[in-house]
Amino acid sequence: MWQWLASSLQTYPEIAIFLTLGLGFWFGKLKFGSFSLGVVSSTLVAGVLIGQIGITISANVKSTFFLMFLFAVGYGVGPQFFAGLKGDGMKQALFSVVQCVAVLVTAVVAGKLLGYDAGGTAGLLSGASTISAVLGVAGNSIEQLAIAPEQKKAMLDAMPVAYAVSYLFGTAGSAWILATLGPKLLRVDLAEECRKYEAEMGGKLDASHERLSAYTKFVLRAYRLTNPEWIGRSVADLEASFPIRTFVQRLRQYGEIVDATPDTILRKDDVLTIAGRREVVVEGAARIGPEVDDREIMDVELQILDVVVTNKSLIGKTLGELVSSHLSEGGRGVFLRKLVRTGVEMPVTVNFRLSRGDTMTLVGSRADVERVAPEIGYIDRATEETDMVVMGIGIVLGALVGALTFTVGGVPLTLSTSGGALIAGLVCGWLRSVNRTFGRIPAPALWVFNNIGLNAFIAVVGITAGPGFVVGLQEQGLSLFLAGIAVTTIPLVVGVLAAKHLFRMPAPIALGAAAGARTTTAALGAIEAEARSKVPALGYTVTYAVGQILLTVWGVIVVILMT
Repeated sequence: MWQWLASSLQTYPEIAIFLTLGLGFWFGKLKFGSFSLGVVSSTLVAGVLIGQIGITISANVKSTFFLMFLFAVGYGVGPQFFAGLKGDGMKQALFSVVQCVAVLVTAVVAGKLLGYDAGGTAGLLSGASTISAVLGVAGNSIEQLAIAPEQKKAMLDAMPVAYAVSYLFGTAGSAWILATLGPKLLRVDLAEECRKYEAEMGGKLDASHERLSAYTKFVLRAYRLTNPEWIGRSVADLEASFPIRTFVQRLRQYGEIVDATPDTILRKDDVLTIAGRREVVVEGAARIGPEVDDREIMDVELQILDVVVTNKSLIGKTLGELVSSHLSEGGRGVFLRKLVRTGVEMPVTVNFRLSRGDTMTLVGSRADVERVAPEIGYIDRATEETDMVVMGIGIVLGALVGALTFTVGGVPLTLSTSGGALIAGLVCGWLRSVNRTFGRIPAPALWVFNNIGLNAFIAVVGITAGPGFVVGLQEQGLSLFLAGIAVTTIPLVVGVLAAKHLFRMPAPIALGAAAGARTTTAALGAIEAEARSKVPALGYTVTYAVGQILLTVWGVIVVILMT
């Protein structure tokens, strides 16, 4: 049975790739307490184990998946990458450069002190910084070196060993350093700093000092008007009595159901439907009169709709300005449920400034939402169709540009096809944010390109390096692990202190920026949990975009510096 299975995997290596993916995703999602190995590391380990039987896979398979992955990475961060090169984002972009340079210097110094070759150093940087793309970029650069095939193979085999050993602390250690050690380094109470920042940004606090989120539950409830205070007054007067945006949606007057307008005059025994945040409606509407169960008046078709900010007049505006001036009365009945930037949920405060490409999730009646959405930008309705013309041609053009080689001082310099695909993704992602009819890749499809592209690449790396992996781990395991701790810790500490003292960022933003420059979303989650706030995410998006590009490019630079 085992001989037949081994023979089948050797004969049909494509089966081995999918077996590795299945096992990697399975084990990667298992949790032992709060610890999880992660899909990428699990896929690498599964590939190494399966590769022990000796399976040959064409290098073209690995390259194909890697190009798909890097294009998707660039596409996802393109809007924020270019946005970070101008305006207020420049400071965060420069910070990201500083921290990424610290990562490169620390990894190269550690590699030289411990006598690692280019492959071992690249794997160390990749694992300690949890940036798997370095493996592919560095691997492509090593393949182009004018050295003996045996030396190339030794370097390529060293990469996954160093990556696997240093990755565990790179993931778990980053979260601990930034969420637990970071506030101590900055000498702040992170939760308190976030509350202060929210207050400065126009956020509202309740009596328990917990932040009232603008995207929590919204309700529509019906009340019969019996309070003499509001009889004979306008709908606008009643709505103004609520502490935050709350609307009278419809009324039943003299037995007839009508849509409410600000000028509508309220009469005794009118039935009013009140739309707003649950806690506000429940507390404030009790002043109107008794709640009633009027199914007909409450039978309003609701809609939740994602809208991408593309209206030029809104770029740089605050949410407060959006509501008070741009939408004004036109925004009646529509609420902001969530705001996402580059895949990260942002804190919703009055002074939060909008950027091109931000996705606002609106909720309200279908008629109101459909009226307001076009004033904000592109309506991002769910669809399964991917613009494969843009993706295919984009990868081709980017890879062709990346394939160009220039020799400087006898050293061949090239972006490589992978670097070209990354740049093509950046450009296409940015163009998509400018013109939403261009280059659509739905979120599920982008997930496939990102995750399957990366993990299929990692699977091939593990399978190919399998025979030499165990030997390398036995010879260098402890020193690699300690070097990984250093390459993870030192740049993060440098980054946190530089963000606070050199770039003068508020503590929550400094920690978020450090997580972004290191492209570690797990650390951002840990910081937000510690802060009990979304404020750290404000420092994450621009630095993440710049960090994703620079750390990937370091794969080429490491090979140049170590050879």
